Amino acid sequence: MTQPPSPDAKNQPGAGFIQLSKADAPDLLHYKTEIEAVERISQALFQSLDLDELVETTLHIALDEVGAEAGSILLADPEKESLIFQYSIGDKPVPRGTGIAWDTGISGAVFQSGEARITNQVNQDTTHLHSIDQTTGFVTHGMITVPLRRWRSEPIGVLNALNKREGPFTNHDLRLLTIISAFAALAIQQAKQFEDAKKAEVVTLLGNIGHDLKNLLTPVCTGMELLRDEVNELFGKMSTAELREKNVNKDLCDEAGEMAQNGIRRLHDRVKEMADCVKGLSAPPDFALCKVGLVILEVFHSLQGVARDKQITLRTDGLESLPEFLADERRLYNAFYNLINNAIPETPPGGSITVRGHLDQDTGGLALAVTDTGRGMLPEIRDRLFSAKAISTKKGGTGLGTKIVKDVVDAHKGKIWVESEPGVGTTFHLRFPLDPTIRHL
Repeated sequence: MTQPPSPDAKNQPGAGFIQLSKADAPDLLHYKTEIEAVERISQALFQSLDLDELVETTLHIALDEVGAEAGSILLADPEKESLIFQYSIGDKPVPRGTGIAWDTGISGAVFQSGEARITNQVNQDTTHLHSIDQTTGFVTHGMITVPLRRWRSEPIGVLNALNKREGPFTNHDLRLLTIISAFAALAIQQAKQFEDAKKAEVVTLLGNIGHDLKNLLTPVCTGMELLRDEVNELFGKMSTAELREKNVNKDLCDEAGEMAQNGIRRLHDRVKEMADCVKGLSAPPDFALCKVGLVILEVFHSLQGVARDKQITLRTDGLESLPEFLADERRLYNAFYNLINNAIPETPPGGSITVRGHLDQDTGGLALAVTDTGRGMLPEIRDRLFSAKAISTKKGGTGLGTKIVKDVVDAHKGKIWVESEPGVGTTFHLRFPLDPTIRHL
């Protein structure tokens, strides 16, 4: 039977409370900082549903909490079995969109195992990917890596903190980052679900638009066919002398009719391409022998009026000497249409847009470049092009054009990158193999 406390015990300081020693002070301090981290990350993350903003906020808080100089968040891409650098902080950050195989390096090991790792002497760890440091010029001394995952769930990526400012990384740092990563994973998954819901709405809307466009364009196509038959019949009844007298050009009429029909077909194709892009789907490419020079000339033909109104010259250089290659002509047209159409408003009057081409001596494929004399891009805009999320800095822009271009290049097993400086202009470099059905490049 429990005895009641003695009268003397009741008068003792702290009677009825847990007695704490000085040795418990560090643990209390750690608990306090962990609770503060929970409060900070929960307040910050659940105020937004924008994926990029969430990732950036998470990394800033994480590095601040553990006092690290630099760090990155990498998200998994199941289709490519890669970890993609979504955001990076530091003097020499890793370019967004850089990918590594998700079973290589310390990040890959943590992602596969789901177990966090502290590496305070990176130069002695054989699993560290020194190639990333060599690419950026950053020197990693210490590193703490935690999986991004909800409680007892599969990781969706990893969070890295590099080079602690004072002393080595500790288990307390590990606990802090584990807490932050759990909240971040929950917020990121919530943001992705929200984006998926928005995409579903857009896909439905685009599908309806495409259906309406098809219905609206059908009588236009029919009318163009009737008009062409009528013109042919009319010209057929006229003699050469009458044609000369009336100064009528049948070829010009035929060209105008063909231009209208091609425009209708391209419009329908473009709506479908946008819908596929939003869904993250891509129809299998329909490869056939194609001359890229003719595709570019057709794009120029479609955009000539817009370019002329802005006093911009459209040029080609070296395309006529390029050989035929296997390509999906429809999708190739869409890619170059996007690149050139986007360049026109960025190029001041009197400027030019030039599409150049030559054979790539290293691969034997086609080396193409779309160069404008426009305003150029800021580094932060240039570096996020062709990343996982389509972003537009233009008022009313969707960012789909850039993603469509990247999807077309990927479908042709090609490569694309951009060089741009403010006030100098922009060049998009593209590389295509002559036969994308062969596994090379």
